[in-house]
Amino acid sequence: MKKIISIILSVMFIAVLFAGCKTEKGTQTATEPFSGTNIRIGGLKGPTSMGLVKLLSDNESKKTVNTYDFTMAVAADELTPKFTKGELDILAVPANVASVLYNKTNGKTQIIAVNMLGAVYIAEKGGNTVNSLADLKGKTIYATGKGTTPEYVLTYLLKQNGLDIEKDVKMKWMSEPTETVAEMNVNSKAVAMLPEPFLTVAQSKVKGMRTALDLYAEWEKLGIDSSFVTAGIIVRSDFAKKNPEAVKQFLQEYKASEEYVKENIDDSSSLIEKYGIVKAQIAKKALPNCNIVCITNDTMQKTLSGYLKVLYDQNPQSVGGKLPGEDFYLRYE
Repeated sequence: MKKIISIILSVMFIAVLFAGCKTEKGTQTATEPFSGTNIRIGGLKGPTSMGLVKLLSDNESKKTVNTYDFTMAVAADELTPKFTKGELDILAVPANVASVLYNKTNGKTQIIAVNMLGAVYIAEKGGNTVNSLADLKGKTIYATGKGTTPEYVLTYLLKQNGLDIEKDVKMKWMSEPTETVAEMNVNSKAVAMLPEPFLTVAQSKVKGMRTALDLYAEWEKLGIDSSFVTAGIIVRSDFAKKNPEAVKQFLQEYKASEEYVKENIDDSSSLIEKYGIVKAQIAKKALPNCNIVCITNDTMQKTLSGYLKVLYDQNPQSVGGKLPGEDFYLRYE
């Protein structure tokens, strides 16, 4: 009899243990694998969004852990109001815009990755006279971006090479890259500063045009603890706080997407056209020059903080009035 009672008690004890492991449907326990979250992403029509296209394709095929709703715009100011209102969770934006939003939202914006470096070039037509920044002395340079980061970057790099942008070169600021391309067509010895993919477009339209300098490479030659950071990926801090596993998963899925895009140019170019960024034939030529990356954690902070300081020193408003604090840099080790 005692043996039977002992068996019954053992069975009851095991039943209680298993009952304690049950959860309500849809409730995730600490031992269950992460099952994904819906994330609303925004990106710009250009290289800033190119690294996302494999992620977007996998999302359509239900191959991602998270699910993603993607909104693309021509200009950052079409997306930033939605971000600040909580209508978008993650944005791929120019690096200085990330800092501006951090200040505008009183620190409720954080950066999780640098996703693009440089991709701005000096091109010339009708010769081989520009092979260093010093060779720009006395030249007229056609460019867009007056009062924005392209001007600040060129000003800084010229200064580091002993030139003054106000005295040693003549800047002709155009309203859009197509005007620069038009000028190069009619000027037999034109020099221009162009970002990708406009550089690739220009090379297809302007006979005798060559890429003379890569401004990212020129920055790297300085040997300092920063880089020419074009863009980064930001997240609303309240979303990151509530959904840490979802953001971490996004970074993993973006990293895989970014690597795929760089290693599979033909397929990626087709996806880039599919998502309305640029035509596949342009993307195929431009992608190798777009410096798409996924830099996170301490390297992200080291790379970006020095760049923002360069912008701040020329115009504090270019980064939102002050440099972001330590809490701007969100790490996922």
